[in-house]
Amino acid sequence: MAADYPEIDIAPFIDHALLTPTATPEQVEQWCEEAYRFNFAAVCVYPAYVKQAVELLHGKEPKVCTVIGFPAGATTSAVKLYEAQEAADSGATELDVMINLGWLKAGKTEEVHREIAEICEATGQTIKVILETNLLTDAEKKLAAEISMEAGAAFLKTSTGWNGGATVADVKLLKEVAKERVGIKASGGIRTVNQALDLILAGATRLGTSRGIDLIRQRDNLEESG
Repeated sequence: MAADYPEIDIAPFIDHALLTPTATPEQVEQWCEEAYRFNFAAVCVYPAYVKQAVELLHGKEPKVCTVIGFPAGATTSAVKLYEAQEAADSGATELDVMINLGWLKAGKTEEVHREIAEICEATGQTIKVILETNLLTDAEKKLAAEISMEAGAAFLKTSTGWNGGATVADVKLLKEVAKERVGIKASGGIRTVNQALDLILAGATRLGTSRGIDLIRQRDNLEESG
């Protein structure tokens, strides 16, 4: 490993994401095989592919994660709740739920809290709330984080990747707010192993990326050159 970074195995941090609208069943199979082969934390797929991923990873370590209300977060609470329950019933054990940003910015904090809390309670699964930090002020990020934690979220997730990606500054801010109470998932735009390591050192406990294999190869090259 390069001298600037400690020895960190990044594979167990990675949520191997396949969230392109054109994802095919063949790609889901590939992503699940890679997640198992490289010991990634999870594979993250659209709800339509949860059952397939659960079957492929049955009895294996990687968890099956899916997205709820993705990527805008502006569907109704009833729709989000149904989507989350269906995903959990299909075998997903981790749900990345997009927060309603319009409600947050309008000061409808009770509505934001209730929506997340209902999903946490109804599914009983690991809920990662996507804050979309690039569209929020620092004050809004802190507010969204506090609401999410109070509602029962297990992780604070930075971004969908559709409106910019994770930054070290945002991960540090969320870590400061979380005070070790929940995990922090940095997601979006993670293309290099140095980015990944910087985010981990800043406090990220998960990394959402479609480039997990590239990151592992880059890490191996760093170790060889270090």
